[in-house]
Amino acid sequence: MKSHYLFLLSFFVLCLPIKQYAQHHTAMVVTANMDTKILTIDQELTFVNDSNDTLYQLVLNDWNNAYADVNTPLAKRFSDEFYRGFHLAQEAERGKTTIISIVDTGKFYYNWNRTDKNPDVVSITLRQPLLPHENITLKIAYTVKIPSAQFTKFGYEESGALVLKNWYLTPARYENHDFVIYSNENLDDIVNGATDLEITLKVPLGQEVTSDLKTELLSQDAQYSTYSLSGKNNINFGLFIAPKSAFYSFKNDALEVLTNIKETKISTIQQALLIDRVVSFTTDFIGKYPEDKIIVSQTDYDRNPFYGLNQLPAFISPFTNEFTYEIKFLKTYLNAYLKNSLRLDNRQDSWIYDGIQVYAMMKYIEINHPKSKMLGSTSRFKILKSYNLTNLDFNEQYSYFYMLMARKNLDQPLASSKNALVKFNEQIASKYRAGLSLRFLDNYLGNNIVGNSIQTFYKNNAFKQQNSHDFESLLKSNTTKDINWFFKTIINSRDLVDYKFGPATKTKDSVSFTIKNRTGVVVPVPIYGINKSGIVFKKWLEPKSSDTIFTIERKAADKLVLNYKNEVPEYNLRNNWKTLKGFFPNNRPIKFVFMKDLEDPYYNQILYVPSISYNLYDGLSPGLRLHNKTILEKPFLFDVNPAYSTKARSFSGSASFVVNQNYRESKLYNVRYSIGGSYFHYAPDATYLRITPTVQLRIRQEDYRDNRKQLILVRQVLVNKEKSLLLANQPAENYSVFNAKYFNTKTEVTNHLSFMTDLQLASQFGKLAAEIEYRKLFENNQQISLRLYAGSFLYNKTNSDYYSFALDRPTDYLFDYNYYGRSESTGFFSQQLIVAEGGFKSKLNTAYANQWITTLNGSYALFNWFEIYGDAGFIKNKTLKEQFLFDSGVRLNLVPDYFEIYLPIYSSNGWEIGQNKYNEKIRFIITLSPKILINLFNRKWF
Repeated sequence: MKSHYLFLLSFFVLCLPIKQYAQHHTAMVVTANMDTKILTIDQELTFVNDSNDTLYQLVLNDWNNAYADVNTPLAKRFSDEFYRGFHLAQEAERGKTTIISIVDTGKFYYNWNRTDKNPDVVSITLRQPLLPHENITLKIAYTVKIPSAQFTKFGYEESGALVLKNWYLTPARYENHDFVIYSNENLDDIVNGATDLEITLKVPLGQEVTSDLKTELLSQDAQYSTYSLSGKNNINFGLFIAPKSAFYSFKNDALEVLTNIKETKISTIQQALLIDRVVSFTTDFIGKYPEDKIIVSQTDYDRNPFYGLNQLPAFISPFTNEFTYEIKFLKTYLNAYLKNSLRLDNRQDSWIYDGIQVYAMMKYIEINHPKSKMLGSTSRFKILKSYNLTNLDFNEQYSYFYMLMARKNLDQPLASSKNALVKFNEQIASKYRAGLSLRFLDNYLGNNIVGNSIQTFYKNNAFKQQNSHDFESLLKSNTTKDINWFFKTIINSRDLVDYKFGPATKTKDSVSFTIKNRTGVVVPVPIYGINKSGIVFKKWLEPKSSDTIFTIERKAADKLVLNYKNEVPEYNLRNNWKTLKGFFPNNRPIKFVFMKDLEDPYYNQILYVPSISYNLYDGLSPGLRLHNKTILEKPFLFDVNPAYSTKARSFSGSASFVVNQNYRESKLYNVRYSIGGSYFHYAPDATYLRITPTVQLRIRQEDYRDNRKQLILVRQVLVNKEKSLLLANQPAENYSVFNAKYFNTKTEVTNHLSFMTDLQLASQFGKLAAEIEYRKLFENNQQISLRLYAGSFLYNKTNSDYYSFALDRPTDYLFDYNYYGRSESTGFFSQQLIVAEGGFKSKLNTAYANQWITTLNGSYALFNWFEIYGDAGFIKNKTLKEQFLFDSGVRLNLVPDYFEIYLPIYSSNGWEIGQNKYNEKIRFIITLSPKILINLFNRKWF
């Protein structure tokens, strides 16, 4: 009987919801100086060794120290993503942590260190080994200089408020026999050990404190307000200190929500109703939040906005104010909810956070806004009815943003470490694909298996640390179907799914058809039977890696569609339907669309856009551009742009035809075959026709975040030039030049290095040239730019300088450069500068070299965009000795490579600044092409 009671007691104890996280303990006294933005901290940290290992050191995360200088991993990531703000910041705007002392209760001082690799991690050498299940208490005195919020949204704001996260020393998580050591790379993926917190916070009188910890005002005196903050089993929390709190409190039966998400156009009551709906949905869909209070801040939303909503100015928003607020709150709430309670390793298992968040958002829209469209109310305008962009359901946008990267061949496996993802994948595409993947699996398994598994996984995480393997095991245990393909293909690889119909035969009652597997990737796919009344049937198929034949009941269907509702993240939907009537079952009708649209799988889209171009001889050239370039890349592209030259009163224009071929598992990731042509005036009385068949080979590094790009270009340039009576120095001839180039470029904010070789072969000449460019932004925010160019003729049978190396203004016989007045030798348009070949800015008496040339161009930034420049080099012409030439002046580098002004001062011509008609010596670079300017802003994403 006694043993029976002992058994029941043991069973009862085992069933209790005891949390298994290591219960470290931190007690801190923090004093905030709002003027200096410095926190003075006395911290007592009790570290519990909850492992079976003996520890010889402790590791603390000190992510605030990532702001200490421009050499930290955080600073390097800023540079990689072309963000200049941190590098150009003043020292006072950066942050740092200064450790004064680390002692134990016996007042013995401990040695500690940081490494160059992880300057935001502190390693403490223990005086004695820490045995399993023992603990040690350390007292740490240090100061924290808070950085400006302009870098990451966390820090001090211009308003005087402090927005704090990851600001104090926290024990790193210990698992798998080691500490998890990650540096701050602005990814919100710190991995702390769970800790009980007791914080005494002293802030200047008049400041208010908001936190998702339990917060209580203890006392006030003439100088300070003292608050108590406490929490159990905490891994991270937000802290806001401001003269006046912008947070509002909303409570329901389950939770108190503190939020400052901005929306002035809806009432507090409306906000409360929307918040209650989101909170109730999340509780039902995922599980109960383990704490009594949660912060949902505008800062968190600004760091990870809902892509699309944040791109539109408020005055043209196609969504109601209520819907906009609801989506903002939903996304931010789910992010805080999951990050605070689902304690995974967010760097290695980020796809689970992202998948659950996006999948929950899709479910929320299905339940509460089932008829909402991707572009909201614009779908109701008759003029926009024909656009696929306006007809798409709200949830269909997730697939398109993922596919944007897949078509660029830049998608990455969902299981990739978060810091290995390119920015667009990290913030958008991979998140969306993770949610789409869970929806795909749930649709395939049915019976809400994925939803129930998410709830169980969430509950399990409260008792024991979980990871992606636990999630996989849980899903597999909840179904009898084989879902190994899901983890092997969808999660752990970047393999593409692409099915298409092969031959089909039909009878009145059945249809037999072939499913062609274009990529060899085996995953289930749904087939739908469609007729005029809608969906007749749906059936899941399981094709093989090769062609597979199926026979199914027809059920009055007159069309078969694979993946009709885009449940499978498939690469190409344009080959997914088969008509069961008529003679041309796959003939998609042509659809003309104005301006731009998303790809519509059921039409051959031709987009037409009014265009306008300009050069001095054609004048304004309005035209009509016809092309098939939708937002997603395609394997075949055409672009035809006929125009009318208003000044020459003749037709002009350009055209190109491109075939793209992607290679998924190779450094050679894209080959582009193209042929292009253009017809414009190169002089007031003469035109040129250029036709260029081209092959481009694009090469990238195995690390997709590496900004190094390589390109091999091989082309034949065919030119037919009319004779100009006004340009005696330019021959009127038909010529053909074979051109092969190699580019190797690595660019970021602090460093730019590029190398180019150029081989040109024609009947009258042969040339070989090379160019090296280097830019360096120093820690004092001054920048040096260097360019070395060297070229030589292999043979030269010409009698003019038309094909010669140019010192300051290339003749551009290949018609590569966007000259606005390419044949001008005087006047404003002759002052346009294109830094190529010699790269000089001054116009010198000897302007060409018909044998060889070597030049060095340099500039140095004295401050911001104000630079000095200098060029020097040797040129060699036939029958003449080599000649040394130079120039120098001031460069106003307003936007590098896009908008620059050069003011010559001294050169081989003497003091140019004192010579006549100085205004004609000024040179400028200006780029008017929208495509090139857009690339300037897009480069940080890709």
